[in-house]
Amino acid sequence: MAVSSPPGIGLLKGLGVTIKHLAHRPSTQMYPKERPDLPPRTRGVIALMDENCTVCMLCARECPDWCIYIDSHKEQVPPAKEGGRTRTRNVLDRFAIDFSLCMYCGICVEVCPFDALWWSPEFEYAEYDITGLLHEMERLREWADTVPPPPPLEEGADAPAEVVDAIGKAEKERELVAAKQEEQATQAAAPTEAAAPAQAKKVEPKIEVKAGEIDQETYDQLIAEGKSERIARSKAKAAWVKKEKARLRAEQEEAGGAADAEAPAAQPEAAAAAAPAEDAAPPAPADDAPAAPKPAEVHVEAGQIDQETYDQLIAEGKSERIARSKAKAAWVKKERARLRAEQAGEDAADGGGSDEEGDQ
Repeated sequence: MAVSSPPGIGLLKGLGVTIKHLAHRPSTQMYPKERPDLPPRTRGVIALMDENCTVCMLCARECPDWCIYIDSHKEQVPPAKEGGRTRTRNVLDRFAIDFSLCMYCGICVEVCPFDALWWSPEFEYAEYDITGLLHEMERLREWADTVPPPPPLEEGADAPAEVVDAIGKAEKERELVAAKQEEQATQAAAPTEAAAPAQAKKVEPKIEVKAGEIDQETYDQLIAEGKSERIARSKAKAAWVKKEKARLRAEQEEAGGAADAEAPAAQPEAAAAAAPAEDAAPPAPADDAPAAPKPAEVHVEAGQIDQETYDQLIAEGKSERIARSKAKAAWVKKERARLRAEQAGEDAADGGGSDEEGDQ
């Protein structure tokens, strides 16, 4: 025979559960006074960025519910450069999504190759009339303002390729603007031809960039900052051209200053040479004057590096590739300085010997 519980036990158990939860706060969210904290990838409503749409029709063709409607027309685009040919492009006239048919599969967002469609976490777009769920292009563009930014990347993750390209393009445009402003400032500060007619026009040195000629220091610095190899190589090439132009300008200025200094000294010698008889030898032509010394050329062979610089960079924690490249650049710099010193010593020795012969 089963033992029956005394009467009223079930009621007491129920009251115990009630009394236990009296001190707890309710877990119900008081919507709409309390807004839900939705994750950034919530599938609420689909937003449109019409400036990115190229009317490729991929979203409309892949939609399993056929709830996307697109209309467009073609226009002739003038050539970007003179002598080019005109192009034809599609211009978006209408883009509509019927959310009464949409099943929120997200295929249209995934297949869009130009990021024109985005998920927005907004979900409060209910209507009393079903025709109000047909969102046209203007309303879809308004939803784009509610799209949250993407979550930050994890530490050590590589940035997307399109972000790197956009940053490189912006930096390149900034460098071009800065170079243009610097050139304008240089032209404004330079003396005009009317104020200094005796000065010869300076010819801009032409630089022929060969394969592999880059500024190694700039390349290593950009690689150490995390730039891609393509961007670092292009910027290092531009830095090499800039330094090469500055070096050639300095050589031209030195050669011009030396010619101006020799001109006054050559005038009394020409007058003294014109005083003797007619059978005297004519003065030497200007072509026989010694040419300006050429910069020392250094041929870097495999394994030639500055060991002291290499050991110092390795001790600082640099990678072996960066340390080797910087040590190679340091070796080239020291070798050029040594060759210039030797060349200057030979020129001084030749000059002293010619002076002694003239005294004799």
